[in-house]
Formats: sequence, C-alpha cells, structure tokens
Amino acid sequence: MKKVLAFLLTTVMVVSLAACGGSKASQSTSDEGNQEATTQDATTQEAGNTLTVWCWDPAFNIYAMQEAEKVYQKDHPDFKLNVVETPWADIQTKLTTAATSGDLSSLPDILLMQDNAFQKYVLSYPEAIADITSSGIDFKQFGEAKTAYSVVDGKNYGVPFDNGAVISCLRTDVLEQAGYTVEDFTDVTWTKYIEMGKDILAKTGKPLLSAQAGECDLIMIMLQSAGASLFDENGNPTIVNNDVLLKVMDVYKELVTSGVLIEVNDWDEYIGTLNSETVAGTINGCWILGSIQSAADQSGKWGITNMPSLEGVTGATNYSNNGGSSWLVTANGKNTQLATDFLNRTFAGSVPFYETILPSSGALATYLPAGESDVYAQPQEFFGGKAIYSQITEYAGKVPSNNTGVYYYEARDAVKAALVNIVAGADATTELKNAEDTVKFQMGQ
Repeated sequence: MKKVLAFLLTTVMVVSLAACGGSKASQSTSDEGNQEATTQDATTQEAGNTLTVWCWDPAFNIYAMQEAEKVYQKDHPDFKLNVVETPWADIQTKLTTAATSGDLSSLPDILLMQDNAFQKYVLSYPEAIADITSSGIDFKQFGEAKTAYSVVDGKNYGVPFDNGAVISCLRTDVLEQAGYTVEDFTDVTWTKYIEMGKDILAKTGKPLLSAQAGECDLIMIMLQSAGASLFDENGNPTIVNNDVLLKVMDVYKELVTSGVLIEVNDWDEYIGTLNSETVAGTINGCWILGSIQSAADQSGKWGITNMPSLEGVTGATNYSNNGGSSWLVTANGKNTQLATDFLNRTFAGSVPFYETILPSSGALATYLPAGESDVYAQPQEFFGGKAIYSQITEYAGKVPSNNTGVYYYEARDAVKAALVNIVAGADATTELKNAEDTVKFQMGQ
C-alpha cells in the first residue's frame, strides 16, 4: 500500500475522453422536479441542505448535476448544489493530497470519478470514499458491467452515470455502394468484419476504421468484449500468458495490414477521418455520436449496430465499453446521507431526469429503465430514423465486466508500447512479456 500511495503522490493520470473540461466555478439553483419526500428529511435538515460537487465539462456533467438539483428540489425546496468545475487531473491531485494528509475536510460531498480509475482510488484510499452499499440505491437497475467498475470486495462505492457502451457506426451510403447493409454487420465476428471490410475497400476505396497510432482503445474494447482483463482477480498482471490479448493483437494487426483500418497521428485527425468521409465507419464508445453529428451534411447517412466478437474465444460477445464516469460520495462525514439520498432520487431513480438531459447534452444513461422511455425511443433522423438511444442502452446491459485494479493505466501504457512494435512486425509474445515486466517493476514485484 505504501508503494501505491507514494506512486499516486508523484503521478497524475492524464486520460483523454469525450467531455473533459476547464477550471471555472459554477453554482446552480432551481425548484423543478418530481421526486417524493422521504423519511430522511429530518436528517437532511440536521446535516444542512447544501452539497458541494466537483466535476468537469459544463455542457455535460455540470449540466446534468444542475438538472438533478431541480429534480430534488421538488420535494426539498431548500436544497442547493454548489457545483465546482474541476478538471479530472485536478480531482486526482486534490483527492490524493487530502487522503494522504489525513485531512478530508477539503473534499466535496460528491465528486466525479472516471470508471477505469475507480478501483485504484478505493483500494488506495478507502478511508476517503463512502461505502454506499446499504444506501437504498438499487444498483441492479444499472448495467452490470458499468456498476462493477465501482465495486470493491463486493461493496458499492459509486453511482453509475454516463454510458460508454461501444457501438459500431457505419456509413450506410458507402455500404450500399458495395452491396451491404448495417444488418450484415450485426452480431458478426471480427473475421467476417475484416472479410467485408476488404470487399468494401476494394469497391469504394474507403477503409472501415481509423485509429490513433500508438493508442490502445480498440485493444481494450476487444479485450473487454470477452470479459478479459490485463489483471487477474488478485490484481496481478496477466499480459504475457493472456490468450485473449494475443488474439486481440492478431486481429488488430490484420486490420492494419489489410487496410481495413488506417492509423492516424492524433485525436483531431481521427475525428477528421469521420467528418471528411475518409473512412466508412468507426468502433468506439457511444459518446462518439456527438463528433459524428458535427458533420451536419452527413445526416441520414449513418447507422449503428453492435461490435464484432472474437472468434474462437470463450466468453466472447458483441458488446464492450469505452469510457464513462460514476459519482463518488466522499467519507468526510458531513452530508453523506443527504448526498446518497440526492443521488438515489436523481441519477439512480428518475427516468424523467434522464429524459431531460439527453436532448441537450447527449448524456446517455446506464440506468436501464431510461432505455424504455418515450424520449429514448424517439427516431433519430441523423441515424436513418432509428431509435438508437434505446438500442445503446440495451447494449450497455450486455457488456461483460472486467477487472481494472490499481495499475490499470500503467498496464495500458505498457500494452500501447507493445502494440506499436507488434504492428511493425515484432514478435507478439516477446513484446507482451516486456510489457508485463514493465508493469511488475512499477508495482514493485
């Protein structure tokens, strides 16, 4: 544990996901909503009626919190939120500083935690994060894999929020030119996907995919689709003897060498391949929809389906996740009951809330009842008039869980370095052995 604490004190993870933001402060007040008052009202009054929240992105997470405030104020009119815009890197630094100093008074009541980092911080600083298993929140109402990110030793530490379910986005007009439809890409294997991709490339000149060179989002997406991980249940790295990872590396290399996937230098170039019609599709977390829709002239030319599965792999599915965050209640003791009740009656209990935030923010829920709502069932003209939001929420409920652990990001970085060499022709087993050795050194093993 000392090694973990020392490492976190000197390292700040920098993670690039959709919806990362700046560093202003923001407060919100309102009196709209539709939740019932509860027997916790007396406790709420004793603890005070204001909660402080740290999160990033005014148009996404902060907006969602402000709308949640309105919902809760329906039956708690004196309730207020103080939402402080705080970049993800700053949240990590502030949480680490407070926990290692033993003084939690500087922490807010609620903060936003990226899913892949949740277990790292719970395992490193259990005294700073509230166990909300018995809070009354029904965690079964969320996608199982989403909930699992914030579960440690069978206890719940987070309330799931935004949906990172993976989707395969395809240009229907390009598919049609080559004699295919979106349905042809539904429930397929990677072998079939590559076969059709080669045919489409030959007939239209367009690759199906693009990716940033040296990044491993697609690798991790494929790995999780089979419920596999870079660590075992005890947190030990399983990189070199990981048969699923070896299969994933083979698939990725074939995607590149066949021309079905083209690699680009950075994120802007990746988005440019979509908006400039360089490629005929992408596979990513559903938050990529916002970037796709920024090219208004492509309305009606896109469709979505599930991702390909790994052929011959036990536990392989057509579903995965990439990105997303959950809400964490701090254990500073001041307003824990109020914080959990607020989250229970908004993010964990209000379909109308999710219906409100979807049109303006694109914040898709992993709260499964929202997927059955009329708003989620509305046809989306940009995507061929299909009810894609209900479709994506259904996908979220089918994503296999995976183990992240304390050194998830260090392992990702090591696998990224291996991927570059493997694509260039290096032996996969040798490169993955080097990656595992790197992670074990960082872990002090």
